[in-house]
Order: sequence, then structure tokens, then C-alpha cells
Amino acid sequence: MAKTKKGLVIVNTGDGKGKTTAALGLMLRAWGRGMRVCMLQFIKNEKARYGETKAALKLGLEIIATGDGFTWMSKDMDKTVARALHGWEIAKERISSGDYEIVILDEFTYPLHFEWLDVGEVITWLKENKPPMLHLVITGCKAPQELIDYADLVTEMKEIKHPHNDGVQAQPGVEF
Repeated sequence: MAKTKKGLVIVNTGDGKGKTTAALGLMLRAWGRGMRVCMLQFIKNEKARYGETKAALKLGLEIIATGDGFTWMSKDMDKTVARALHGWEIAKERISSGDYEIVILDEFTYPLHFEWLDVGEVITWLKENKPPMLHLVITGCKAPQELIDYADLVTEMKEIKHPHNDGVQAQPGVEF
């Protein structure tokens, strides 16, 4: 059987921890090989300085936060939705630019799950505009079935046990 090379669509989903962490590991691995990479974060606030944001600044990696925090706690859903839609416009530019070999859309399943973006329209756009050799990584809970069907590689993170359930706070360097 002949082996082919192609840009993969990778989805990290599920209710367990590790979706963004896995994408960041892939980003670091690719960057270490001299690949051009970027990440857009659809939930995290652009003013927040999480560990990955601080590391990206030190390493010269591009991470762009387009959200306003946890969407389910938004005090202004119109603004939250507008930020997600704006993030998708930035993502489309990055994906179609030809400037990257890997683009990561972190927490992108949320705008799809909440139906702020139509998953069918997103997939149609990707089929028409994603460069053939670009690897696209999408993370987040509740990935729509259409996205799972479209993807080349899907990993489901399943929570078995989490310290939050025992009242333990989120830990710097582990969760953020």
C-alpha cells in the first residue's frame, strides 16, 4: 500500500483534562522541528497570562486569545458570541494564508456546540480553503459528530478522577 502525506485534521475532545495540553505538546514538537505554528484560543481572555501564554512569549510562539473568559459565565453573551465570530475570521486568515504548517484552534468546539458557528459551514470552508499539507488541531468538549466524522484523528479525553471533585483548586503549571 502506498503511503501518502497530507495535512491532518486532529480533534482532541471529551470531558477529561488534557485537550489543550496535548495540542500544546504537538505545537512545541512541531516548533522544535522548525515548523511554523500558531494557536488561537477561543475561550481564554486576551488579557489573561496563563502558563502557555508566558511560555509562548519567551519562545516566540504565536498564541492569540480571542475570548473573554469562560463563556458559560458571560455577563454579555452578544459580546462573547461576537468575539468567537471574530476569532473564526482570524482563524480563517491564518489557515488559508499559507504561512503555517500547523494551526491550533483551542476550545473551538464551544462556538460549534453553542451553534454560534454552523459546523457544516465551517467544514465546507475548511474543505475549500485549508491547504492540503496544513495540520489543523481543534480542541474542546462536546465536539459535534460532523466534526468527528470530518477529522482524520480524534482523541477523546475521558475523566476518570480529578482533584477538583475533592475541592482541590486548579494548580498553576498543571491547569493554567
